[in-house]
Amino acid sequence: MKTKIMISIALVCGAALARAEGHRFACADYSQGKVCIVAADGKIEWEYPASNCNDLWVLPSGNLLFTTGHGVKEVTREKKVVFDYESKSEIYACQRLANGNTFIGECSAGRLLDVDPSGKIVKEIKLLPEGKDGGHAYMRNARRLANGGYLVTHNGESVVREYDAQGKVVLEIPAAGGPHSAARLANGNTLIACGDQAGGNRVFETDAAGKTVWQIKDAELPGIQLYFMAGLQRLPNGNTVVSNWLGHGNFGKAPHLIEVTPDKKVVWTYANHEAFKTISSVQLLDVKGDATKNEIAH
Repeated sequence: MKTKIMISIALVCGAALARAEGHRFACADYSQGKVCIVAADGKIEWEYPASNCNDLWVLPSGNLLFTTGHGVKEVTREKKVVFDYESKSEIYACQRLANGNTFIGECSAGRLLDVDPSGKIVKEIKLLPEGKDGGHAYMRNARRLANGGYLVTHNGESVVREYDAQGKVVLEIPAAGGPHSAARLANGNTLIACGDQAGGNRVFETDAAGKTVWQIKDAELPGIQLYFMAGLQRLPNGNTVVSNWLGHGNFGKAPHLIEVTPDKKVVWTYANHEAFKTISSVQLLDVKGDATKNEIAH
């Protein structure tokens, strides 16, 4: 059966984009349990099994770092596992740090961890009282910030919290709809993607005080339905790429990936419903930056 791929190019400021193809990117399919690299023509060029994968990074080495439901793996392009962390807790967040350690956010355990290459925990921040289980919705994606603090999406509480290096709350951003991903931008603002609970189906940006300065909501993009906004990436040109997670009964109903300009014009979409069901995380590979040095806002 021929694979159906949709890549759309829209008009910006009255002129067609020069790009004749889409982006080359890496992504995670949560529902089908795999991570993939997709070429600019939309075809899958590499894939690896990853159960319930919710977060992934392409490292400067070319290796992929990703979550696996209850763990985190790093795999080479030759599909050799070079880092493997397992936990009893659900895990939805990972990040390689500049010192070679790996940041891991344990959802149900409510722990923010630094893990060295041997798998040893070298730093632990507990966000929950001793012995308390946060449950499935306590935490989704989380990021270690350049200042040593943390940005954590508390999905079930509909809030994004910034913690300092010791785990003290320094900022709370209300995020109706269930926040899934958050990224600290180069200008100090915070970009947040929210799920499909009441008030969700949106991506919004706040300033340093938590005030919303930009957002895209459902029904704002002509002909495109926003469902569960999961992964995101802010590009150097100011555009934003978001992953439109199509779970909860919405397989095949909309593009998986959408790129929008600051003035909310759609300039690229990707949909391949035969190969993917729910893209939960995306990183563009035609955007320069070292993922270990906070140069990729993802």
